[in-house]
Amino acid sequence: MKKKLKGAIISDKMKNTAVVKVDRLVAHPKYHKRFKVSKKYKAHTEGDNFKVGDVVIIEACRPMSKDKKFRIVEKIVSN
Repeated sequence: MKKKLKGAIISDKMKNTAVVKVDRLVAHPKYHKRFKVSKKYKAHTEGDNFKVGDVVIIEACRPMSKDKKFRIVEKIVSN
């Protein structure tokens, strides 16, 4: 089973690549307060289907370049 993450696109300026910001909650080991941690991933796209602000699901795949190891699987439609 491949790793899947949910995040928002923050940049689509590169050809066939989008930068996706993934947020997660982490509990502090001593104080147990939860706080948000963010990480940015470069993900492969085909065509110009995705824009900045879209919420998408990315999936791990073979390395396509030095730091592009994910691809966009689907766009989550919000109401």
